[in-house]
Amino acid sequence: MNPESFFENKIRLENERALIEPLQEKHFEFLLPVALHTELWEFSSSKINTETDFKKYFNAALSERAAGSSYPFAIYDKLNKQYAGSTRFTAISLPNKRMEIGFTWYHPSLQRTGINKACKYLLLQYGFEILDLNRIELKTNVLNVKSQGAMLKIGALKEGVFRRHILNDDGTIRDTMYFSFIKEEWPKIKTTFFTEFAAV
Repeated sequence: MNPESFFENKIRLENERALIEPLQEKHFEFLLPVALHTELWEFSSSKINTETDFKKYFNAALSERAAGSSYPFAIYDKLNKQYAGSTRFTAISLPNKRMEIGFTWYHPSLQRTGINKACKYLLLQYGFEILDLNRIELKTNVLNVKSQGAMLKIGALKEGVFRRHILNDDGTIRDTMYFSFIKEEWPKIKTTFFTEFAAV
């Protein structure tokens, strides 16, 4: 796929639980109350404490799509009829047929309710079955045990730690744990870990 056409596409993904749509200015007012739950950013390199912080984060996401470096999404929870959070395709290298699913966050009340699994299925399916990628990465703070557990529960393979990998907004240094999915493993992962979606 031509990288320019990828970023110009309106990628809209949907199943019974979730709707994933391209992030736009209209989403700011819906996502702001979610983003102001400061516990969401405990293990993130971004530290959101105020509306100004989130506006900077939000505008940076839109700018990254315009620059062709990431593709951010807003997530709508169809079950609870509310915007739930955000995620992105990032670290995109289409010539090498790989990318990362990252910058993912949800309202605290919706965590562990199935919304993340519904979204990951849509994004992984699109990556492997539409974009024909060879590899999709996930990563998280090495201290974020909860996030690592969630990645393992959807079949991601733990690869290891990138030491002193990221400088956080607050000046601290983060070690990062990497996980991945690869093309050859996707058919089995799809029918083993995402049975409720793959059967539809």
